Amino acid sequence: MIFAFAPLAAFLLGVTDIVVPWNTLVLSVVLYVVIPLVAGALTRRALRQPDTTARLDALLTKLKPYSMVGLLATVVLLFGLQAGTITSQPLDIVLIAIPLLIQTYGIFAVAYLAAKWWRVEHAIAAPCALIGTSNFFELAVAVAIGLFGLHSGAALATVVGVLVEVPVMLSLVAIVNRTRW
Repeated sequence: MIFAFAPLAAFLLGVTDIVVPWNTLVLSVVLYVVIPLVAGALTRRALRQPDTTARLDALLTKLKPYSMVGLLATVVLLFGLQAGTITSQPLDIVLIAIPLLIQTYGIFAVAYLAAKWWRVEHAIAAPCALIGTSNFFELAVAVAIGLFGLHSGAALATVVGVLVEVPVMLSLVAIVNRTRW
């Protein structure tokens, strides 16, 4: 994701003749992927002791409620700011959601069934299929809002992506849990 997002986004935007500066794409990746990844890795390294993860586990336990509140606040804010558009244009929402549903379930089915066919251990196959299926809408929302504004069609599409992806991913987790091998 770190190395492929900016070139893929530039390519896909180039196909549609939308000009997005490279520095905006790279800045988005740095702010929303690289910095959190490095911060997490450094925190894990600083708190992890060679024979135990007790300090890291204690920090994660303390932070978990705050991370849930932050996630919920972000989702409420995004949907709250797009609520008028979502309720006034239900057909547009459906037209955005249908391809996302087909893509998400399709990619998951191919990855999960291929892993089973290749006899990959379930504990590895399931997370790999789920990660491969994820659309990384968090980064897309940030880029869309930064480039086109909060009330743009691009922001709406990414918010609908989050709206679709969350329940779909939960359903895929349920499938993974019911189909252990």
